[in-house]
Amino acid sequence: MSLDRLAPALFVLLWSTGWVVAKFGAIYSDPLTFLSVRYVAAAVLFAMLCRLAGVRWPRDRVTIFHAVVSGAFLHGFYLAAVWWAVGQGVPAALSGIIAALQPLMTALAAPYIIGERLSPMQKLGIVLGFAGVALAIFPKFAGVGGADIPTLALVVNVLGMTSVTYGTIYQKQHLHTGDIRAIATLQYLGALVVTLPLAYLLEPLEIQLSWEFLALLGWSVLGISMGAVLLLLYLIRRGQVSRAASLIYLVPPLAAIEAAIAFGEELTVPMIVGTAIVVAGVYLANRKEVRTAPAE
Repeated sequence: MSLDRLAPALFVLLWSTGWVVAKFGAIYSDPLTFLSVRYVAAAVLFAMLCRLAGVRWPRDRVTIFHAVVSGAFLHGFYLAAVWWAVGQGVPAALSGIIAALQPLMTALAAPYIIGERLSPMQKLGIVLGFAGVALAIFPKFAGVGGADIPTLALVVNVLGMTSVTYGTIYQKQHLHTGDIRAIATLQYLGALVVTLPLAYLLEPLEIQLSWEFLALLGWSVLGISMGAVLLLLYLIRRGQVSRAASLIYLVPPLAAIEAAIAFGEELTVPMIVGTAIVVAGVYLANRKEVRTAPAE
């Protein structure tokens, strides 16, 4: 089977392991400390890749500034919130469902920020998406199962999703040019600007150095921070972004299945049904209407 056929599914599979990595990472270090090390390694390796590939770096300070700021929201605040929430007891499966709200929130905010209009079907998708997440987390607030999940951790997880939503829109607004590999390097530096001070203030900056930690860090950097991003670049160049977009809806159920296998997390009926509703809502909210091209 060719890479063209494998790349979209492989990209989604790599991306979905992020929540499992977050839970495993808590075994060896505090979340912000782990993320800080991850961002340093990713930035260095991406910089080396850019050097070997002869990538042209942005010359103007405005583009550099926008890349750093977008990285602060796309990676820094977002993953800091998600990893902290998972470390505080939010199940990786539930965190993945909450993260699935990101494209819905982007679709909801786009009309007000960048002037995109929503079709009736997209509006229905947004309503379904929020209803699915509400169904998945309702048992916690009703005292039925998952009652040991801290409410603050759930709120922080949602705030993290809000951060990546803003970062996505910010990038659409301000980053129209520049090699994506160079932009990615600067974005990881932006993430480090956020995460390292927080780790210094909130954590003891201790790591249980072991082969397991190094293997987890290697997967986090090479598999997710670099591997998934490079696959996305490949898809962009091959014009197959739509195939990856259609499969991205599988991330929440994949994360839930991986968490169940790795940690024995229970897949409750509300979480399963809620995930299905969220997937349907995300699909409808991101569905593109077919329009006839104007005559030239």
